[in-house]
This record gives sequence, C-alpha cells and structure tokens, in this order.
Amino acid sequence: MTLRIQATNIDSQDPSAIASFWEQALGWRRTEEDEDEVVLEPPAGSPEDGVAPDLLFARVPEGKQVKNRLHLDLRPDREQAAEVARLEDLGARRVDIGQGPEVTWVVMADPDGNEFCVLRVLTPEELAG
Repeated sequence: MTLRIQATNIDSQDPSAIASFWEQALGWRRTEEDEDEVVLEPPAGSPEDGVAPDLLFARVPEGKQVKNRLHLDLRPDREQAAEVARLEDLGARRVDIGQGPEVTWVVMADPDGNEFCVLRVLTPEELAG
C-alpha cells in the first residue's frame, strides 16, 4: 500500500482570513471555499501543482493555545531577509521558541499565531545536487 499526503490541515477561527495570508505568502490559489473551509493549492501548471499537499483551513471554535507540534518550513529562492520582511508586511511576526541566535532559519508566526520557519537560501552547489 502507498500513501500520499493530500493536505495539511490548519485550524482557525476564521479560515478565510488566515487563508488570505497564506495565499499571498505562497502565491497559491483558492480551489475550494465555504464558510467553514478554504483549500489552497499551488498555482495551476506550476511544478508543485498536483505534487505539493494542499493547505486546508478549517473552522474551529477555539483559538491557538500552545506551540505547534507540526509546522511549515519555507525555503526562499531569494534573500531570506527580504522574504521575512515581506511576510511581516503581510501580518506575520518573528517569534522566539528557544531557537537561539546561531540558527540559520527565522521562526515566525502567521496572524493566527501558527509558527513556521523561513529557511536560508540554498547555495548554488546545494541546488546542483
């Protein structure tokens, strides 16, 4: 038997609002939406289309209360600091979860408080494999 991850689910009290943040952050598209759920998928025809798991934002009554047990790691294709600044402009904020100053990633939280990391840009050697 083979399994494939179809979607990563993110709980929210306002799925449409948090989906808007991630839609702008990732450049993804809404493919399904009602008052209780919003689905984002990679741009149609992109290399990620049909490969990357969807993001499904589902309405829940409670707000976020503790650190995420699962989070997204985002790899920018340009300067890390520029991406962090862009995400801050969209409503994300830097957070300290005890990562320390020596790490190469930036820990952030989306407007709902869900942590995610912005990784460093890969070097040309790393991209070459």
